[in-house]
Amino acid sequence: MTKEELMRKAIRLSIENVKKGGGPFGAVIARNGEIIATGVNRVTAKHDPTAHAEVSAIRAASRKLQTFDLSGCEIYTSCEPCPMCLGAIYWAHLDKIYYANNKTDAAKIDFDDSFIYDEMALKPSNRQKPSEVLLRDEAIKAFKDWMNKSDKIEY
Repeated sequence: MTKEELMRKAIRLSIENVKKGGGPFGAVIARNGEIIATGVNRVTAKHDPTAHAEVSAIRAASRKLQTFDLSGCEIYTSCEPCPMCLGAIYWAHLDKIYYANNKTDAAKIDFDDSFIYDEMALKPSNRQKPSEVLLRDEAIKAFKDWMNKSDKIEY
């Protein structure tokens, strides 16, 4: 399939999802023009704030390919990814992001993520959500164990 066909699939998914009571977002993960997995926004249907289209597609593609590393794949999403989805895309090692609507379009229909981008730029002590370091001396053991682990699978 062409890039345009793959994007049209993501757009169709987003339109169909609205009709089914979900948010207006759809995503397709493809490799060499072949669809590996799709996802739609099911936040309210699944009572899961992480059930965004991109995250759902990444989860489905990872299950199908039996890997957490989606290098060689691309994502086509009906809207520019939010900060959470962008992070997931980077962690999944997808090669490229294609999107249709942008974050300004999303903000116009009350899906405004700009406050999260603004918060991420601040020191934790200056963010709206209070943060407090707690038991770091105990928690650091897991990090030390990880660094010394000889058979770890890095990601």
